[in-house]
Amino acid sequence: MTKLGSNESRDCFTSKFGIICAAAGSAIGLGNIWRFPYVAGESGGGAFLLIYFGFILLLGIPVMMSEFIIGRRGQRNALGSFKQLAPGKPWYLVGVMGIIAAFMILAFYSTIAGWTIHYVIQSFANSFAGKGPGEIAEFFASFQKQTFLPVMWQLIFMAMTVWIIISGVKKGIEKYAKVLMPFLVLMLIIMAVRSVTLEGSKDGLLFLFKPDFSAVDSSVLLAALGQAFFSLSIGMGALITYGSYIQKHNNLGNISVEVSLADTIIAILAGVAIFPAVFAFGLDPDEGFGLIFTVLPNIFQQMPGGYFFSIIFFILLTIAALTSSISILEVVVAYLTEELKLKRRKATIMAGIAAGFVGIFCTLSFGLLKDVTLGNFNIFGILDFTASNLLLPLGGLLIVIFVGWYMKKSDVKDEVSNKATIKMRLFDLVMFILKFIAPVAIAIVLFDSLGVI
Repeated sequence: MTKLGSNESRDCFTSKFGIICAAAGSAIGLGNIWRFPYVAGESGGGAFLLIYFGFILLLGIPVMMSEFIIGRRGQRNALGSFKQLAPGKPWYLVGVMGIIAAFMILAFYSTIAGWTIHYVIQSFANSFAGKGPGEIAEFFASFQKQTFLPVMWQLIFMAMTVWIIISGVKKGIEKYAKVLMPFLVLMLIIMAVRSVTLEGSKDGLLFLFKPDFSAVDSSVLLAALGQAFFSLSIGMGALITYGSYIQKHNNLGNISVEVSLADTIIAILAGVAIFPAVFAFGLDPDEGFGLIFTVLPNIFQQMPGGYFFSIIFFILLTIAALTSSISILEVVVAYLTEELKLKRRKATIMAGIAAGFVGIFCTLSFGLLKDVTLGNFNIFGILDFTASNLLLPLGGLLIVIFVGWYMKKSDVKDEVSNKATIKMRLFDLVMFILKFIAPVAIAIVLFDSLGVI
């Protein structure tokens, strides 16, 4: 019988830099570069940013740490870790929810990622040249409605994800994350520098960094809280799975802080890259969903050197999507290899084909299958709502309850202190947050996302 918390043959990350790149890559995705700017824009800018950062510090870090604790303590996938830590108890169902959520997210996430690849190609071809805002918006709407191209790009993105995961943790996830993440940061910095040097960019920086607390209401608080949890990939088993690959000598507290800060810095950099340009060209910052695919191409056409910056931006958007998708697919693959004893290559191909197949229906839900709806949701929306609004917050809620209330406090302390070799000055505060504050906060996000409050 395998000793609890030990698995000698288990693949693992080989360096702290690799852990940070992989875990930050999981957290840093379209949620930072696509979702964060438009949510910030809709929620008032600077005040939202401060509240968001506060939630990351107060709640995001402890909740992320709790997922790492479960994974490293259990040394298994999202389901197997709960079975290992709570044998004979129904806690494994939290892992089941995480795996289902990961599969759903990968399916619809690949749709958006496919759009980003298409925009990379169109940027190289200079397809937006001479087009006005209305024509660019029509270009995006027309592309979404097509059948062949959106599906082709979506499947190409899934193939890229499968290619990396097949290689394993050290030779796949860690190897590629250590290249992709620094490249992503470099391109974002280039974009941000160009944006702030545009004439009229000052108003965009003031919008992002000068808080106007008169604009803060309950909706802004809930948006910031929801974005904090959405951005950190909490609740779907990715961090539990990655936690199981973290070696025992690594400091989980430091890793949680560094990954959360990296995630936040990327989100802020994305805001700096986008809002000054939006204001410089007199556009509206609260454009919502279309900010990336309709507003920004219009800006690039008016910006000196915009051809090159359009290419850079959509490449970095694709990389951000890829660093997240590999962590999402790994959740499913780890389950298939450890619980169903499939070979990694076979498990990865099976999971990739299944997610890609479901993803086709998500992609076509904007065109050929647009009339297939449930209530107000198309197929894409059904998966998005179920995973993002129900399974993720519910999974996050049960995870903090598991660590805060079910696990022995001594076991939690043993894991985060590396068997008392690391001082944990804030341990009691973290446990208080996990027991009392985090469950209430996540429950609020859950009820808000379901429209209860």
